[in-house]
Amino acid sequence: MNDDIVKIFVFVDALGWKQAERYDFLRDLLPERRKIEMQFGYSCTAIPTILTGERPSVHGHLAFYDYAPSKSPFGKMRFLAPFLRPKSFWRRGRVRGQLSKLVKRLYGFTGYFQLYGVPLERLPKLDYCEKTDIFAKGGLAPVKNLADTWEEQSRRYLISDWRLPEDENFRIATEAVRKGEVDRAFVYSAAFDALQHDNVGRDEMLRPKVEKYARSIRDLHQALVEAGRPFELTVFSDHGMTPLRGTIAAPAALEKTGLVWGEDYASAIDSTMARFWWLKDGAEEKVRAAFAVFPGRWLTEDEMRYHGIWREDHKFGDAIFLADAGIQFAPSDMGVKPLNGMHGFDPADEDSAACCLSTVPVPGGVRRVCDYFSMMTV
Repeated sequence: MNDDIVKIFVFVDALGWKQAERYDFLRDLLPERRKIEMQFGYSCTAIPTILTGERPSVHGHLAFYDYAPSKSPFGKMRFLAPFLRPKSFWRRGRVRGQLSKLVKRLYGFTGYFQLYGVPLERLPKLDYCEKTDIFAKGGLAPVKNLADTWEEQSRRYLISDWRLPEDENFRIATEAVRKGEVDRAFVYSAAFDALQHDNVGRDEMLRPKVEKYARSIRDLHQALVEAGRPFELTVFSDHGMTPLRGTIAAPAALEKTGLVWGEDYASAIDSTMARFWWLKDGAEEKVRAAFAVFPGRWLTEDEMRYHGIWREDHKFGDAIFLADAGIQFAPSDMGVKPLNGMHGFDPADEDSAACCLSTVPVPGGVRRVCDYFSMMTV
């Protein structure tokens, strides 16, 4: 380990390769640039991958909800079913937001938690993956995360508090660097992801945000220069953003099969993929027939192994249907309406690629999102 070099890593959620190139983002400051293959899944998949260097098959985070009746923390909520009517009221965004805060407090979850559009009556048969703060020491146990590793290395480190506004996280990191208080830092910024979901491709909305990031990172760079120690500054992301091109109405198609959720099959329908667990013979054939008309494909075992999402226990599902790039499931367990932009499609899609930008050459082995960890822990 080279303890003399200060290494600062800035994670900008959804600053994809196409966005970085389009805006020529900090090319003068960060001339070493590489397109990075996105981790299959969403930010809730990519962030644990970044923080551990492991794939979902190891760290266990692919999507927020999995079918797992024996592990569900929501068992007692089955007694609330008679009180959760009318369903239309409990589907409202603001109601869901307040209910999510209440459930998080009642269950003592310390990680990010949202009910999104999951049917409440299904919760007692679902498990949630992010019950603990994945950024904190032990947050992804038994897998070691970045905090665990930097602690073992006796680093003076800073990992941003994901609950704070990103401007505050930049300020805290810049001040810590200026004072010489850290030799490693992971600076977290997530607002660009939400902005692109609503405004993908809208230059008048995105450019000001990109320019603001540039100013914050330049301030951080100046603090590194003024501190007078050798340093490396690296900015990386987890994925890009794909514009909406169409939708899939999965619930209506599944209802026509006559199959009953929780008896014949179970599902977790995210924005870009539908995961299924087959509970009775014949269910798989009916669901596959219903989905045959939809733009997308069923992933093969080889594909799942390549993307690091295959598990022998089928935690992530017995089968996964991935929508074509730009096609969203709507309604889904994530919400009623599609968003203008989404990620979580095939990592090979050109809009999906992430980026790694640095003051120094990007290590040759850093090609995928899972490779960032090795770069941060040397």
